[in-house]
Amino acid sequence: MTAPFRGTTPQQRDPQALVAKPIFDWFFAFAVVAVIVLYVRALAFTPPDALQGLAQKIYYVHIAAWLGAYTAIGITALMSIVYLWLHDERADRLGEASAEVGLVFLTVGLTTGTIWAHRIWGAWWVWWDMRLTLTLFLWFIVAAYLVLRGGIEDPGMRGRYSAVLAVLAALLIPFIHLSVYLFSARLHPMPVALQPGRPKMSPEMLTTFLGSFVAFIILCIALIRARYRLGVLRDIASAAEIDGDAR
Repeated sequence: MTAPFRGTTPQQRDPQALVAKPIFDWFFAFAVVAVIVLYVRALAFTPPDALQGLAQKIYYVHIAAWLGAYTAIGITALMSIVYLWLHDERADRLGEASAEVGLVFLTVGLTTGTIWAHRIWGAWWVWWDMRLTLTLFLWFIVAAYLVLRGGIEDPGMRGRYSAVLAVLAALLIPFIHLSVYLFSARLHPMPVALQPGRPKMSPEMLTTFLGSFVAFIILCIALIRARYRLGVLRDIASAAEIDGDAR
């Protein structure tokens, strides 16, 4: 069996080398503060939509959650390609960390979307809206990626099989984005802010909307960073256990 923490220095194999690096550090705290500031602005200083009222404010978490999900899944796919090319276990570990974070953001996006849909459209879910169906399919692919990783013990085989699945997941993202253009039967409207020409939003709403993108990207990176450090500690512990058994 391939060592789970191969290609590192003896200092990196020592668990004490990472004790000074907490999983949740200043960057994670900064991300949390950024999200809090964003929603104080969204709830208290951003006007409600003229047609949807206060229910529209879920927009600032719903859309931003999808951006975080796509970012995390994109990182997973990129690291999977790097792993298939270089067989670098650090890339495989980062891909796994990004996939877990991506699944969290996907869940937030789906949950807030169904709540918003029920409030505005009067329906929790409609299968003929392809953006809804494709995003749910993406959720299952990412979940399958994580289940696959948990079901294969051999690190090389696990990395290769899961990498292929991660790339397939990323290929679905453009179809989700373009679904409102490709299919006429839909509930999702055409883009309001991210469209050619002038956005159909007030300056206050647009500022909050763009701020939600920045805050959620920071949060996404902070969570991936924290999950990667947790993966490093896990692999160090696994390597130590293997060394102990070998002796």
